[in-house]
Amino acid sequence: MRIYLGSDHAGFELKNHLVDRLKALGHEPVDCGPHEYVATDDYPPFVMLAAKSAADEEGSLGIVIGGSGNGEVIAANKVPGVRAALVWSEQTATLAREHNDANVISVGARMHSVEEATSFVELFVATPFSQDPRHKRRIAMLTDFEATGELPTAE
Repeated sequence: MRIYLGSDHAGFELKNHLVDRLKALGHEPVDCGPHEYVATDDYPPFVMLAAKSAADEEGSLGIVIGGSGNGEVIAANKVPGVRAALVWSEQTATLAREHNDANVISVGARMHSVEEATSFVELFVATPFSQDPRHKRRIAMLTDFEATGELPTAE
């Protein structure tokens, strides 16, 4: 599977580790940057490129990484077609895929050990969407709002 990764300076080392780990697992990671450590870099160009690439390529995923992951998930969710989730546990990593069909996750590199963050990523990549009708219905509401700007109605 092709997996796009983007980060800021705080997530730089974890991103590089995840690129290597994903390669070892047989995936095709694409490093959207940064490609060198710069303590004053801005995350939106790298994160939004990873998110847009994942949204544009059906069947691919994205991983965005920052200090807390909060700014990165906000930036990723500004990209049309992205459903990004901030993950902070193994359960949130699997539920992001199972219930939300998330195509991007955000991880806070300063919030977790490398081992924990790697586990979140591995679970996210390995977990399929459940195809449950209630989850499909909710995702369709989000997709429709994104396309039309019209709020969904409660049934």
